[in-house]
Amino acid sequence: MSFLTGLRNNCYLMFVIVAICIVLFPTVVKSDTPANCHYDDIVGTWNFYIGPGGHDRKLVCSDDHYLHIARKTQIRLYFPNLAFDEMNNNGTWTMIYNQGFEIKINNQKMFAFSQYKAVGDKYVSLCHKIKTGWVHNVDGSNWACYRGSKEIQAKEKNKMKKSDHDLPQPAASFFLNRMYQPNPDFIKTINKNQTSWRAGHYPQFQNMSLRQIQQRAGVERRLPFPPSAPVTRKLQKMAEQLPKNFDWRDVNGVNYVSPVRNQGTCGSCYIFSSLAMHEARIRIATNNSQTVVFSTQEPLSCSEYSQGCEGGFIYLLGGKYGQDFGFIADECYPYQGETGKCKSSNCTRHYTGEYGYIGGYYGACNEPLMMLELVQNGPVGVAFEVYQDFYSYKGGIYHHTGLMDKFNPLEVTNHAVLAVGYGEDPNTKEKYWIIKNSWGDAWGENGYFRIRRGTDECNIESMAATAFSYPDKTNSKSSSH
Repeated sequence: MSFLTGLRNNCYLMFVIVAICIVLFPTVVKSDTPANCHYDDIVGTWNFYIGPGGHDRKLVCSDDHYLHIARKTQIRLYFPNLAFDEMNNNGTWTMIYNQGFEIKINNQKMFAFSQYKAVGDKYVSLCHKIKTGWVHNVDGSNWACYRGSKEIQAKEKNKMKKSDHDLPQPAASFFLNRMYQPNPDFIKTINKNQTSWRAGHYPQFQNMSLRQIQQRAGVERRLPFPPSAPVTRKLQKMAEQLPKNFDWRDVNGVNYVSPVRNQGTCGSCYIFSSLAMHEARIRIATNNSQTVVFSTQEPLSCSEYSQGCEGGFIYLLGGKYGQDFGFIADECYPYQGETGKCKSSNCTRHYTGEYGYIGGYYGACNEPLMMLELVQNGPVGVAFEVYQDFYSYKGGIYHHTGLMDKFNPLEVTNHAVLAVGYGEDPNTKEKYWIIKNSWGDAWGENGYFRIRRGTDECNIESMAATAFSYPDKTNSKSSSH
């Protein structure tokens, strides 16, 4: 462990990402919130109106509550991640996919989802406004609610009238109620057209509708992930100093990764990915003397930063929720596979440390940064795009074949998983990531899969995430949500 200890003692990449997992209602398609905002919608000058402070984390902030304005602040957001307030204090900010943004400035953190409304048969994104959000000190004290709006220039008003960000309201997808049909021809075609990975049939799918299968990986992709960031020569040289093959399941014969779990048909992959990351990092920090398995049901039912079985993000769940509210052990709040009503718990809460996108902001990640973060600090949460052929994956190094299954017409979706290692095939020299899924150990390579590395396959290298975890003795508290 001397090599690993040295790396951990020199860790310097203190960022965490996002991840996405979105799901279908029984009769409609819905993914997270209907907001669809881009960087150029958010950059600019914002006026924020903040309510009375002095509250704790139990504060409820919603559009249904009257907000008494205690103070106002103006913050200018610059691309890609710089922020300045009216007193010229500087800070940082990041988009969270297309859903909202978080600002860290002047010893405070501010997060809110972007606003939207239903108009006719469309959802109109009001990207110049936010829904009621949460603001508190960096140390987790002094909570308040806030709202805000962006100062709109004349040219921006014209652009807003021609906005391409409006989304159609979800309509019933009746074909998703059909039962899954095994398609031997599709599997044969996959195996015939490439040799990197092997496709096969999963008998358990025959007991599921297409809707239930798709819920395991999300719903229709809202917009493409950003491409991975350019790689500098300096960064490449740093990555070249890392081991050629690395796997947290086998470090000098020791496994630091928690067991594979099964999310069922709830779109909770973002929770399983986030908590598996923390479980592994606590095992690493304590040399496996602490092997907690966290409750996935508690944040599924209780997190205001995500939408339960309808989806969420690693950045908000594994990062922000873990720091603001903490996680409890699985036996305290067992998994039910449905959102459910939040129940009070007095179990010990494990709070996490700093978080952010790898690279510092949304869209700044790439292969070398992922490798460095993974080896130096532990497994990282990643999001990637799931195509029809992925459901038939049995083993090997996956890449999207471009083939379509006409009998099982599933949409391209966004899915959150955990990167635990990387390697290179000794025969073909094909590079890959080692990924832990949350579809049970009867899927893939005992619950894992490998996917091409270095090519941003399915955009897996553009939104990787990490969060710092504390063992029991250093940062645990007992409190109710």
